[in-house]
Amino acid sequence: MGNRWENLVVDARDPARLARWWAEALSYQITYDKPDEVEIRRMPDELPGLVFVPVAEGKEVKNRLHIDLRPDDQEAEVERLVDMGARHVDIGQSSGVSWIVLADPEGNEFCVLSPKR
Repeated sequence: MGNRWENLVVDARDPARLARWWAEALSYQITYDKPDEVEIRRMPDELPGLVFVPVAEGKEVKNRLHIDLRPDDQEAEVERLVDMGARHVDIGQSSGVSWIVLADPEGNEFCVLSPKR
């Protein structure tokens, strides 16, 4: 019996707002939208999706799992994401690394990698 990766679930204070932010960031679309769950996918029939569910408490510690993005233009993408509400985060990364750590509007860290050469 095989498995398929269906979704990555993200706890959120405001699932609808955070789902819409990530949908814009990733050029995804909302495929399911209810008060207790919002799902986004690249295409409605394409897995995996990101599912945002409500939690009462805010984020307090560094993520144990995060998303890496690899744009064609790292600098332009970081600027776009910051303009959308992301912020730069220092998680103790070494100087001179090829990635930039940002946090989404609820504080979830993610990396913007440099283009593959």
